Amino acid sequence: MEKPDLNIRGHLLELRKRLMYCAISILICTIVAFVFHQQILEIMMGPAGKFSGIPNSKPIYTELTEFIGIATKASLLVGLFFSLPFVLFQIVLFVSPGLTKKERRYLYAIVPIGTIAFIIGASFGYFVLLPPVVKFLTTFGSDIAEPLIRIGNYVNLMLTLLFWMGMVFEMPLVFTLLAKIGVLNPKILSSNRRYAIVIAFVLGAIITPTFDPINQTIVALPIICLYEISIWMSKLAYSKKSID
Repeated sequence: MEKPDLNIRGHLLELRKRLMYCAISILICTIVAFVFHQQILEIMMGPAGKFSGIPNSKPIYTELTEFIGIATKASLLVGLFFSLPFVLFQIVLFVSPGLTKKERRYLYAIVPIGTIAFIIGASFGYFVLLPPVVKFLTTFGSDIAEPLIRIGNYVNLMLTLLFWMGMVFEMPLVFTLLAKIGVLNPKILSSNRRYAIVIAFVLGAIITPTFDPINQTIVALPIICLYEISIWMSKLAYSKKSID
């Protein structure tokens, strides 16, 4: 009766150690990011063309603590991003003893591929999606009203778009994994292609804060392409599972 208790206690101690390592890693990366918060925020101004079309070519803040709050938030998210490989490594170390050799192989492949897919999606949002979105929002109605952009609103919008674009690019990996373990049949994906196209445009309308059909299409087209890639990859994974 004592051995299970010792095992459970050992797992809890191991979990606490891994969580402590993760917290320390995130804290260090966040502090370093905060030291360079000015450079980070300047990079975030890139898709807006550094706001060359608005007065003083700078966003504004209207509350005393708004700028330091947004600088801290940006530093925390950058710290989370750069500490992510170490955090994922700690997760792998914690769960790998309870997995089979084949499951560990899947896990070791999923972590780096998922990270790369997220980076590609966020990069797509930064370089392709955000510039036309910002241009549309800052020029729409500029003949009637003068735009004064709050930095908090802009940074929150940017981080939201980058996060969701990063998550969207995880779709092929998720569907492939589900097909590999037998939860998802690729025929379901193929037969529901028409609904996926509709959902892609709905997501395009949700992700982009504009009603401009061009910006929505910029989001919807990659989602449709990723869905087609997901079908192809899930078919390969499903066929390999059948052979195994």
